Amino acid sequence: MNITATGGADGEAPDDVVHGHAQGSLAKLSVGAIGIVFGDIGTSPIYAFRETFAGHHKLVPDALHVYGVLSLIFWSMMIIVSLKYVTIIMKADNKGEGGSFALLALINRSTTDTRKWAKGIVLLGVFATALFYGDSMITPAISVLSAVEGLTTVQPAFEPFVVPTAIAILIGLFLIQSRGTAKVGLLFGPIMLFYFVTLSVLGLIHIVDHPAVIYQALNPLNAFFFFSEAPVRAFIALGSVVLAVTGAEALYSDMGHFGRNPIRVSWLFFVLPALILNYMGQGAMLLSLPPAQAIATVQNPFFFLAPEMLRLPLVLLATAATIIASQAVISGAFSVTQQAIQLGFIPRLRIIHTSKSAAGQIYIPAINWALMVMVLVLVINFRTSSNLAAAYGIAVTGAMFIDTLLIAVVLFTLWKWNRLLAGSLVTLFLIVDVAYFGANLLKVPVGGWFPLLVGAIAFTMLTTWARGRKLMMVRLEEESIPVTVFIKSARTSAVRVPGTAVFMTSSPVGVPPALLHNIKHNKVLHERILLLTVRIEDVPYVVTAKRLTTEDLGDGFYRLMLRYGFMEDIDVPAALSQMQGCGPRYKMMDTSFFLARQTLISSKQAGMAIWREKLFGWMLRNAESAMEFFKLPANRVVELGSQVEI
Repeated sequence: MNITATGGADGEAPDDVVHGHAQGSLAKLSVGAIGIVFGDIGTSPIYAFRETFAGHHKLVPDALHVYGVLSLIFWSMMIIVSLKYVTIIMKADNKGEGGSFALLALINRSTTDTRKWAKGIVLLGVFATALFYGDSMITPAISVLSAVEGLTTVQPAFEPFVVPTAIAILIGLFLIQSRGTAKVGLLFGPIMLFYFVTLSVLGLIHIVDHPAVIYQALNPLNAFFFFSEAPVRAFIALGSVVLAVTGAEALYSDMGHFGRNPIRVSWLFFVLPALILNYMGQGAMLLSLPPAQAIATVQNPFFFLAPEMLRLPLVLLATAATIIASQAVISGAFSVTQQAIQLGFIPRLRIIHTSKSAAGQIYIPAINWALMVMVLVLVINFRTSSNLAAAYGIAVTGAMFIDTLLIAVVLFTLWKWNRLLAGSLVTLFLIVDVAYFGANLLKVPVGGWFPLLVGAIAFTMLTTWARGRKLMMVRLEEESIPVTVFIKSARTSAVRVPGTAVFMTSSPVGVPPALLHNIKHNKVLHERILLLTVRIEDVPYVVTAKRLTTEDLGDGFYRLMLRYGFMEDIDVPAALSQMQGCGPRYKMMDTSFFLARQTLISSKQAGMAIWREKLFGWMLRNAESAMEFFKLPANRVVELGSQVEI
């Protein structure tokens, strides 16, 4: 193992870090955010309102239910998205970055007197990430499928072609990931701008015919009347209403790409009004129809908003929007995986950069193909977006609940807000989160088990790797000897040869196992020995000037520390080329890199259960080569094997 994750020593961030990479004018960044950040929540009107009335637990589209549902949607957006995420959580950035891992790293770095429950916080953050993987599988499936199903509103005879068309679109989407999205991404903003304008116009057309829907939707009493009249049906309906706010966490996760203010401006002044107008329009349309026609229309109210002649263009536009939303989720999965690798929760995987200028544009083949297989399995097995909606929501609400717990730590411990104010806000968020999560638990028997299963598997793998990696580092440190002792003995027991040897080690103390094996078998040492540790900080980025620190150990031995942020790409040769104060200038052709490849041996000593040891061993064997991960030249690398018991 060759990476050490760490945090700052104090509650403050180190002074050698930089913020996120959002650059450009507010208007430009706001348009970019509309194209990327709001794809998931922006495509919710296609299926959220429909599922509340025509899903597995049907509601009659009368005034009581329509006004009640509209009120629930409006106030959910205001409380969950506008207040919780946009106003509060987005303030808890880690040097400009957001997301579960960024928030977790921020808390770990900033809290020094809470170690008794630090482990629980870490597990919460890891579980939120595990749930994200389940969500990232369902979102492309339900989004694309719901849009393609709009073809049946154009011509019912198209129904047999819905699933094959959705499958073809999804396969094409995953196939182009390796090419990068820089060029295609230029179109995202304008397309989504036009899409949200279309949402607004379609909603306004029907609101004009039934303007009372505006007041009724904004009136929270209608949600109260809904629960008073039919508490069980209203509670069950929450499981579908929450579909209107899926994607809210993306506002926080993508903050580093665009910045806090552009996302806030886009949401409050453009996206939120467009979504509310569209939901109101769907409600107004249903209330203006005879009961029998309303029941038929509620099967797909989004597409019936458009006149018949414009319905096919609307289907094409909605399909484009869902492809963009799916692309954002897939890219998010790549980003989260990279962070998890850097922080030591996932073994090394092959990461390909698809843009020379944008560091955040990456492609991870293993994640891409795994997501594609699971998305296709979902589409083939569930076949309709209504069936998928039964599986959708529980992962999102679980992650939202965890976000509330983490932000509570921030409010009380980091920011030290007034306890009455912080307690009131946290209580409000918990009530909403628990209500939505409880309603979604009813979906477990009919599909909700899938994201929970995926989350459980991902959580097991994440924690197994982190635990096994920690145990292995402890065992290696126990077997190492002090560097000073080794240097003294090496003066007489080894022959020095020209050149530089770089020994990669996960521990900043002791002698690396590769160095011990090298002198044991080859009985020679290079003139210059570099003991190199790569350390991942609890911040997104580390400035180049403070990237490399060195320590002269004497007799040609030097200890080097390379520091990277958890959002950065690791390039060891590039960093060593800037090395100073360690003897002659670094030359690649005079350098050999020595890596230790550990083979795990299961043991009965206290550590992990045997099955987890075997799982860790499998993950260790299938991890990406350290040579490729650290960008080491293949013809300059020597690997030395060793066995480790944990």
